[in-house]
Amino acid sequence: MNKTPRELVAASSKPLVLSILARGDSYGYAIIQQVRERSAGQLEWTDGMLYPVLHRLEQEGLISAVWKKSETGRDRKYYRLKSAGRKAIEQHKTHWRAVSGALEELWEGTACST
Repeated sequence: MNKTPRELVAASSKPLVLSILARGDSYGYAIIQQVRERSAGQLEWTDGMLYPVLHRLEQEGLISAVWKKSETGRDRKYYRLKSAGRKAIEQHKTHWRAVSGALEELWEGTACST
């Protein structure tokens, strides 16, 4: 299967991270793993892609971060969704559903040739 275009990966990064954090606090590597699993391997994020998104979400007041000891004893930065982040998820849902619905309607019954 073809690699997901960078533009689509970038556009989906904020709603994906916010939605993952809506399920509970998490840290960078675990978020990357969740994205990989939820996309069946179609989205392969790197640290260099994720951390700017996390920093931007923090600056926007949608998430917060705290250093905690992990179960292995290492310090790890955990990210948590704030109430503004929950509101942002609802906005993202509305926008993505509108886009998805329009595409589904356009593609319905359309034979795509390769």
